[in-house]
Amino acid sequence: MSQSKNQNHVITIDQEVELMKTQMKEAPKLLQKSAAKSSCCIFRVPQSLVEINKEAYHPRIVSIGPYHYGNKDLEMIQEHKWRFLKDMTTRTGKSLGFFMNIIVSKENDIRESYSESIDRFSTNDLAKMMVLDGVFLIELFRIVGKLVPNYADDPIFKMSWISPFLIRDLLKIENQIPFFVLQELFEASKQNNNTPDAPTLQSLILVFFNHMIDRQPQVLKKCVNLEGKHLLDFFRNSFIYTKKTIPDDSENVDKTSKPSHKLLIRPEDSENGEKTNKLSHKLIKPATKLVTAGVKFKENHKADSFLDVEFENGILLIPQINMDDFHSSFFMNCMAFEQCYFHCTKDITTYVVFMGCLMSTETDVSLLSEHKIIENYFGTDKEISKFFKTVGKDVAFDSKTHYLSDLFLEVNKYCMNGWHVGWAGFKHRYFENPWASISASAAFMLLLFAALQTLYTVIAYYKKSN
Repeated sequence: MSQSKNQNHVITIDQEVELMKTQMKEAPKLLQKSAAKSSCCIFRVPQSLVEINKEAYHPRIVSIGPYHYGNKDLEMIQEHKWRFLKDMTTRTGKSLGFFMNIIVSKENDIRESYSESIDRFSTNDLAKMMVLDGVFLIELFRIVGKLVPNYADDPIFKMSWISPFLIRDLLKIENQIPFFVLQELFEASKQNNNTPDAPTLQSLILVFFNHMIDRQPQVLKKCVNLEGKHLLDFFRNSFIYTKKTIPDDSENVDKTSKPSHKLLIRPEDSENGEKTNKLSHKLIKPATKLVTAGVKFKENHKADSFLDVEFENGILLIPQINMDDFHSSFFMNCMAFEQCYFHCTKDITTYVVFMGCLMSTETDVSLLSEHKIIENYFGTDKEISKFFKTVGKDVAFDSKTHYLSDLFLEVNKYCMNGWHVGWAGFKHRYFENPWASISASAAFMLLLFAALQTLYTVIAYYKKSN
């Protein structure tokens, strides 16, 4: 009897071992082995970030790509995609099969672009989804760019509540298709009468999103040859490439890649290297404390990008930012991308951490608002402070190599200068309050008169002696 039990136990173990061997052969699906490759660029947002604000990462009105495909809550716009596809095929005279074959030839590259396995989609299903979503986006850009006509009463453009949600959804990391899919479909759907100076896909995208973040035409012109891994990455790159910290020999920078944020690191001298290194690793103080240390704040009117933060002669020059639902969503999705994608700079993350340092309390937000650096369409000052502190918490942030490392160093050095702190305290005590200023001026005049009287007395004495 005992031998029989042992035999059954051995059989059970053997079966379990076989199951374990099978599982050892299975490839990970939720985070594929290829997820760390540069080709993999579309990620599921980590749960630690989703917990901060689920709505910031999940689409509200339109599904693009496989992650949210089939969501019943997103069917309204899904139905309109077919209308856009029909319009495009009718206008170009090219068949659906023509576009499907283009995408099928890119199947392996498309699958490698996603961190999560999309094996549930067959070759044809994947191609159909990419064509439908890609054409929908391209037609949107062409309509807004006035390259193709639109229905007079198209609800997507006429119903004002749709546009804000739609535009935010198109820049969510889980709601992307590869940029090369858009490029292939855009080139394939060009009409023969296109002129050499016809707008590029990039220029149409920039015009489309310029309704949310208004930039001058000369700024957008710099980005017409930029590339990206997807829409979110391309739009993110347009702010990175136009910031002034790009090296002067920008013609040598590969415009299909992201400029390295390590270009700004200064070599340390042998004597002060250790002290400088420690200062550069420190985060900066909140805005109100910086003011106490003598730092002034001004809006950077000359900036081409909100990333253009400068520190000159004790003045922090920061471009104005309109804090609203679009910016908050854009920041969070850029940060999620930068946290997941190893092969890019972390410039948006750096900027958000920087702003979080400045806005520790609602008083700090109020101070920046007074200096026209923050335009608040988001909520209360307290809500803005909470937003930046929350999204900047627990993110991977290299304090040694971020693009503002030199600025952090200079600000911290300035604040350690006792003269700056003392002079700022003196001005605050005697010149910010008008009555205190009058008293200080009167005291100064009395001292001046006393000194002059003493001087005249001494001069008169010497004259009398002579």
